[in-house]
Amino acid sequence: MLFKRKGALPAQQIIGLHRRSCIKCSKPLVHGQIQPASMDLRLSKKCWEVEASFLPGHKTVKQKLSKLKKRAIDISSFKTLTRGKIYIIEIQEELSLPGNISAVANAKSSTGRLDILTRLISDNSSCFDRISKGYKGKIYVEIAPISFSIIIKEGIMLNQLRFHNEQKVITDGQLEKLNSKFNIVENTTQIDNGITISVNLNSKKDDPIGFRAKKNCPAINLSKLNHYKVETFWERLFSKKGYVTLVPGAFYILRSKEYITIPPQTAAEMVPYEVRMGEFRVHYAGFFDPGFGFTNNIGGERSKAVLEIRCHETPFILEDGQIIGKLIFERLSSTPNSMYGEKIGSNYQGQTLKLSKHFENW
Repeated sequence: MLFKRKGALPAQQIIGLHRRSCIKCSKPLVHGQIQPASMDLRLSKKCWEVEASFLPGHKTVKQKLSKLKKRAIDISSFKTLTRGKIYIIEIQEELSLPGNISAVANAKSSTGRLDILTRLISDNSSCFDRISKGYKGKIYVEIAPISFSIIIKEGIMLNQLRFHNEQKVITDGQLEKLNSKFNIVENTTQIDNGITISVNLNSKKDDPIGFRAKKNCPAINLSKLNHYKVETFWERLFSKKGYVTLVPGAFYILRSKEYITIPPQTAAEMVPYEVRMGEFRVHYAGFFDPGFGFTNNIGGERSKAVLEIRCHETPFILEDGQIIGKLIFERLSSTPNSMYGEKIGSNYQGQTLKLSKHFENW
């Protein structure tokens, strides 16, 4: 049995899976694809526009595609995926997992900040973003650009996998001990089945509290970094009264009031705080790797969480300091050999309010 110690697998063990052909790649791994506690997934050239989102259930994804696909698209060269439409793309990486290893998927940070809904699909599965223990087969990603059309091609990475030899969620008592050692949270009252995160709607006089996506924008080429002007795509939001009214269907980029710290040998995922607290979706991308915001490692900087928010059916008043999400911490099976930060080219270390890496600094 591979990897006897329980917990999420760090980078060196993910590389071990690859070397043992438990992760099979049609092309060699690229620099930065293996993160401290996750693996980025590359798009293959095989893409299909589909009638609607689906889950395969007791069938393979290809069996479902044979009935639901509207057209096939070859993305070996750049192609535009139109907002409001749904696409399925086969992933370059194929899995042949050991019987004790499962995986969970999530969108990469930049994907969530562009309002691209991405969900992993595997054969014979009845849920998104979950890979069962011992899974063997191809994996796919469902892509639904919501605010902006996007231009993509083979090799671009939109989502990531975190592998587990059983998930070891850190209890509140353990979080209190972790907090006394690493100061992961400023107020211990935030420790409540995880660590609660609130929204910051105050800012200096001329600084925005956040951004709202504009309508009818040009398509965004996901290969172009630090390229697009903010004003073309985003409306800056200001708040003199400490609140903002969320408009149904609109997409917002806000930030947490708290600084986020992920110590070594831990990882975290942001989840909605409580569905009954309000009719809005709190996040699209939820993984936080070891070393995020951790100031004791080389290149570490205090970092806030960027919140990707979409309001649902009715307008909703969001107030400064309102609890909006929760960080669930988990243990790694061992300390990773690299941490999130400047040394490995991480884009969002030290962030406060930050759009995706495709936009010029505002």
